[in-house]
Amino acid sequence: MDGGALAPGAIAAALDWWRGAGVDCDFTDDATAWLAQEPPQTANNSVPAAAAPRVLPPVAAPRAQIGGPREMWPQSLDAFGAWWLAEPSLDDGQTAARVPPRGAQGSRLMVLLEHPEADDTASLMSGKQGAMLRSLLAALGLDEHQAYFASALPRHMPLPDWSALAADGLGAVTSHHVRLVQPQRLLIFGSNVSSLLGHDPANRDGFLPDLGQDARRIPALVAPGLSALAARPRGKARLWQALLDWTGADLMGTN
Repeated sequence: MDGGALAPGAIAAALDWWRGAGVDCDFTDDATAWLAQEPPQTANNSVPAAAAPRVLPPVAAPRAQIGGPREMWPQSLDAFGAWWLAEPSLDDGQTAARVPPRGAQGSRLMVLLEHPEADDTASLMSGKQGAMLRSLLAALGLDEHQAYFASALPRHMPLPDWSALAADGLGAVTSHHVRLVQPQRLLIFGSNVSSLLGHDPANRDGFLPDLGQDARRIPALVAPGLSALAARPRGKARLWQALLDWTGADLMGTN
């Protein structure tokens, strides 16, 4: 008998030995998914990699435009004043601490500011910066009641996000306000406000191209913000000279 081969009796005896020891199955450490379906084979018999699940980016909700639908905007200056105090979208739903514009339609000068002063309450420009502005107008020979005072924002906001406000339509609301006032001239304090009307914010002061207001054009001048003027006396001198150059011999023109 070949010594390298086991006799059939030896194999049976070995199986009986292990069966007697309680081992009658073959075991392995790795689990086998007996019921799993085999993956499809490719042309070269390789198993394709599982495709990663496609994750769609979240869809951002459209931002509400400041002022709401334009067809609902007030079409008279009197209606605009009431709307300015009550329209929620002008300030993310907040209506407290708003300060209304003041003046008459067709004023010789419209003064447009970034926002009311911190100490303005019922009247725009009633604080320290307002006193400086009234002195400037008096030096020009212009009575306070001959001017229309307005702000781009309805209440005092120390650090507004001007880029977001412009994207949300604040410039359109500001332009609409100017159209309703129909002033003879427009004096803008602050490059943030002038940029809402299409002016390059890199030019802090100087001449702004005339604003197209339907069939008429309104000459406008951009000046530094009132807080910057209060801190820099030289800025006041530059503004004074710019006003003289802007208005000519007749400071505020004729009615």
